[in-house]
Amino acid sequence: MSSTGIIFNIQRFSVNDGPGIRTTVFMKGCPLRCWWCHNPEGIGFEPEVNGRTGIGNYYTVDELFEKIVKDRIFYEESEGGVTFSGGEPLSQIDFLTKILDKCNSTGVHTVVDTSGYVNKTLLKEITDKTDLFLYDLKLMDPVQHLKFTEVSNTEILDNLGYLLSKKAEVIIRIPMIPEITATIENMKAIRDFLNKC
Repeated sequence: MSSTGIIFNIQRFSVNDGPGIRTTVFMKGCPLRCWWCHNPEGIGFEPEVNGRTGIGNYYTVDELFEKIVKDRIFYEESEGGVTFSGGEPLSQIDFLTKILDKCNSTGVHTVVDTSGYVNKTLLKEITDKTDLFLYDLKLMDPVQHLKFTEVSNTEILDNLGYLLSKKAEVIIRIPMIPEITATIENMKAIRDFLNKC
């Protein structure tokens, strides 16, 4: 298993990535190519240089955990914790598994923000290690999903069904992109899918 992870940002005092005050860890690497991506610096799977700025640094589990627990007092007061985002954190499954174990062993609340586009075997590895999933659901129409993200939504929908069947804590997040995701047809299709789960 990988003993280092590639992180491109660590955002402290985050309040939009799960409950309470959180530290959001942005992990590099994403298999999707969403037209509206708001973290394009997280797409590549390796550290990069953009002009004079480096994007992505290697961290050991202990180094990253040391950054995370700096704000433990805020987590405890606000029922917060750490959120692993990206990119796609499941793209670094070995490192993610290790840092989740470290957080769990010390009582730090964990959130994984995911697109769900991953082999289910990998998702199963972290299901019981994750307190809450923020699950990005973009488009229900398979043709539109492929057009706007460059990947199929079949695995994404299947994995969401799996998490819900396992009674995992999940919050669905939908990027509201005018005339793409934010349409009546897409909202109704998402509602109908969730009602069947």
